[in-house]
Amino acid sequence: MADTSSTMLALGTKAPYFELPNPSASGETQSLEDLKGEKGTLVVFMCNHCPFVLHAIDKLTELYEDYQSKGIEFIAINANDHEKYPADSPEKMIDFQIERRFEFPYLLDESQTVAKAYNAACTPDFFFFDEKLDLIYRGQMDASRPGNTKELTGEDLIIAFENLLAGAPQEELQMPSLGCGIKWK
Repeated sequence: MADTSSTMLALGTKAPYFELPNPSASGETQSLEDLKGEKGTLVVFMCNHCPFVLHAIDKLTELYEDYQSKGIEFIAINANDHEKYPADSPEKMIDFQIERRFEFPYLLDESQTVAKAYNAACTPDFFFFDEKLDLIYRGQMDASRPGNTKELTGEDLIIAFENLLAGAPQEELQMPSLGCGIKWK
């Protein structure tokens, strides 16, 4: 499996609208408009089996617990081809959410049109939008990766969240995320 970097969608881009099924909510369709946060929205493309996601999911869950009450919502989207990669099936998404104990919505992008609209490239791939759904941060959670010695802190996302909450400008230097490439059909 080759490491893939995020494409770094242009800052200021409007969040592409979506309506996707949530396997954990009996397949109920949920939209960006329904789920967005009062102050900010983090959209993360992820899956169930990628070592980079497995490395980061507990910290991501912790960040959600810290920031959801402050008006920042997280939305996870799985766009992998689950026909070729059954570990990413809707049923396995439910199991993964239960096992890893995260409360944010985990939606299925079976057609992959949402991932393409966001220019998502890897798992995990992070896109953080302000209250108007303008892109203000995209890139890595932090510099930690499976197998490197850097501590998993969530620092880059925390800085973006705190800057938004404080009304401060975002960091100019934003580093791409790195992970497994999205499994395209």
